[in-house]
Amino acid sequence: MAKKAKNFKKSKTGVYVSLASTAFGAVSVAKQAKMARKDNDLLRLADAAVSAAAIVTGLAILYRELKRLGDDDVLLG
Repeated sequence: MAKKAKNFKKSKTGVYVSLASTAFGAVSVAKQAKMARKDNDLLRLADAAVSAAAIVTGLAILYRELKRLGDDDVLLG
């Protein structure tokens, strides 16, 4: 069982779960940015921008990993 859990991150299912959780984090960042604009808080807005950049980078890395695994999904090309 431990070996299955260890290799889960490198499986297609693991990558899909990681993609979903990273995308879910984008909702939190969007809320943070909205509140920062409403309160006119530049420091929180900068934090939201950096977090958004990290999410975009994370999604790109996960997408690359998914392509490397040789997914035959029509949407990925």
